[in-house]
Amino acid sequence: MKINKNRKPKAGLLLIASPRFRDLGEGLQRGTYAERKGFVVDAFLEQLQDELEIVFPDVVYEREDVEKAMTSFFVERVDFVIAEYLSWAEDFAWIRFLRDMPSIPMLFVNHAREKVSFEDTLDEDDFIDFLCAGNLVGSLEAGGSIARMERPDVKIVMGSDFQIYQQIVLYARAARVRGLLKQSTFGLLANYNEVMWSTYMDPYNLFTRIGPELRFIPYSAYAEEIEAVPSEETAVFKERLMTKYKMMDDVVDDKFDASIQASLGIARLVESYSIDAMIFNDIDPAMFRLIGLRAGFYPDSLNERTSILVPEADLGAGMITYILKLLSGKQVNFIEPFHIEYGENTFAAGHAGPNDYNEAGPEDVLIARDVRFAKTNYKYAGAPFAWYRISPGRKTMAQFVEDNGRYKLVCTQVDSLPGKHLFASYSHSIFRPVDMQVTDLFEHILKVGTTQHFAIVDGDYRKELQILSEMMHFDYYEFR
Repeated sequence: MKINKNRKPKAGLLLIASPRFRDLGEGLQRGTYAERKGFVVDAFLEQLQDELEIVFPDVVYEREDVEKAMTSFFVERVDFVIAEYLSWAEDFAWIRFLRDMPSIPMLFVNHAREKVSFEDTLDEDDFIDFLCAGNLVGSLEAGGSIARMERPDVKIVMGSDFQIYQQIVLYARAARVRGLLKQSTFGLLANYNEVMWSTYMDPYNLFTRIGPELRFIPYSAYAEEIEAVPSEETAVFKERLMTKYKMMDDVVDDKFDASIQASLGIARLVESYSIDAMIFNDIDPAMFRLIGLRAGFYPDSLNERTSILVPEADLGAGMITYILKLLSGKQVNFIEPFHIEYGENTFAAGHAGPNDYNEAGPEDVLIARDVRFAKTNYKYAGAPFAWYRISPGRKTMAQFVEDNGRYKLVCTQVDSLPGKHLFASYSHSIFRPVDMQVTDLFEHILKVGTTQHFAIVDGDYRKELQILSEMMHFDYYEFR
């Protein structure tokens, strides 16, 4: 099933008001209670409309209104709910919602006013505004039921209009990822990695606790897709590579073609099986015997689908790569740290196999032989790949692992440093942790107990990862 991974977050809006107050203020200059609340609701919707798709049946006054809201939220498959008391209100609707609404991420918000519109309540018009301003008493009334009904999926936020808007946007980004994970399909090509048992994950838990369905794709299907790649498509892809990037002199032409065809074969598999994250066991001898090489290029069609490809059959690394892809929409790279140089407070990291380079500058990529397998007897031994010096800049570095039925998400920030190509057969860079010692960083990670694979992406996505971890009950570790 193909899903729209570029859609906006979808939020259900539950705004509760008092039927007792609804018609108060009729004939007054500023209108009735309901009319005044209508202005507040319109301003709130306008503030959110650029970032979110909103499902809002209407303000909740009666039992029928809350039942209509729950039905709408379920039918429209909202990612999360924004709930707020617009003033004091009877709590029958809210308690019914907490009881009957299935578990879903929920933000319970309270907008604090910089200043109220009245000095006293001697005038009836001001008195209606006083009633309208009573969202704090409403929130306090509602807060007790959140605890009594044991809804851990409710996050409470208070602040100014802008502060609450910022919190909603962050929460929405994480909730959208949670929703998309439940619709996603991971492909394992073709089996677990027998030389790295720590990369194994339980596919049943993967589906029931996180969301993605896992499909096991045989190497024979991969071979068929490679065979079906049109020669014209290979030639166009090759021309694009040679036009954009420099090529080393020892690249053999027929092996270049074979590497391109193997890469495009993966893209065809992704399309045929509707795969959102392809987890490729690219070091399996069975694959090398059948295909003759490891695919060396990262088809840009994967990015057009907002899909990802990772090596070494690491499902956890594929999960965090996919999560960062959904959060950022950017190029995400797959790395493992090699060694530390504590005198420079740096570590070297990278990885062999296909790694996304499609947003990189031409100076960062060379078409080079994969010398790691150049001396083997495989048919296309030494076939070329995109040798990528990972672009400089500040990045989020994160990893995801399973631990006895629980999940750990670890993240930090690092700077990728500029420089020349250093490590043959590995896309790579030299990295420096932000505001901490490199030895401290990896000591912390070792104590958490994870594995060697990480994903990196330009920008700072730590807040979104923390919120997502809270939503999905991951154990979250952030080092800074």
